[in-house]
Amino acid sequence: MIKTMSFGVMHISVAFLVVWAMTGDWRIGGATALVEPCVNTVGYHFHEKVWKRLRSRKAGPGGSDGGAVAA
Repeated sequence: MIKTMSFGVMHISVAFLVVWAMTGDWRIGGATALVEPCVNTVGYHFHEKVWKRLRSRKAGPGGSDGGAVAA
C-alpha cells in the first residue's frame, strides 16, 4: 500500500509540474493534477474491460488460454 501511495503522490506531482511548466500558472497545474488522475482511473477501467473481452475471445468458446495475454 505504501508503494501505491508513493506512486500516487509522484503521479500527481509530475502532472502538476508538467502543466505548470507548460502554462506558467500554478492554478491550472493544480487543477490538472487533481482532475487527470480521476479521468485516468476511469479510462483504466474501460481499458481493462477491453483486454478482458480480447482475452475471452482468444480463449474461445468454453476454452481457457491459461490466463496468458499476448503482448
